[in-house]
Amino acid sequence: MATAVRFLGRADAEGFPPGGEWENAPALRFCHDWQGKNADLQRQTEVRLLWTLETLYLKFLAHYCSITVFSDADPSGRRDQLWDRDVAEVFLQPAGSDARRYKEIEVSPNGFWIDLDIAPGEKHDLQSKLLRRVRIDESSKTWSAELALPMKSLTAQFDPVKAWRVNFYRVEGPAEPRFYSAWQPTKTPVPNFHVPDSFGKLVFKT
Repeated sequence: MATAVRFLGRADAEGFPPGGEWENAPALRFCHDWQGKNADLQRQTEVRLLWTLETLYLKFLAHYCSITVFSDADPSGRRDQLWDRDVAEVFLQPAGSDARRYKEIEVSPNGFWIDLDIAPGEKHDLQSKLLRRVRIDESSKTWSAELALPMKSLTAQFDPVKAWRVNFYRVEGPAEPRFYSAWQPTKTPVPNFHVPDSFGKLVFKT
């Protein structure tokens, strides 16, 4: 189960919780592949979540062996096919969603992003107006990404009493075989993150 903790403070000038606030949220960690096998601590991912009635905040801390990113994007930083390079991803299914519909948000080590509204046979730009902040620390071989997702882009009426469903993923590597990891393994024969049945539970702690 993933837990998002209520953020009662004030966001900083860039729109994110101050650094120490993230410590109030429990860390989820995973380093195995999408099948739940081949653990690799050098590519471990940590995720923390905070929330307010207006915003869902996520922070990824990604241990890496190498970094591969696109050099081009839209002026906003949006990049189609972002998953063809290194990314951290969250798939969110708010309470009351159709069982096959969910939101997909990705961010890369250099701050490029993509947000999508996914349903069977459909893929639309979510236009979430997300904020993101990224940092690469070469000395510790980690990169971090903070995301601020407007709640109104995720659900028409947010009720913290109602649990959501969620999964978190990482992709790393310049060419196949790349490292595809998942918090809740999808267990597909080949890498596939689009398996809503494998999503875990997300609860909102007040």
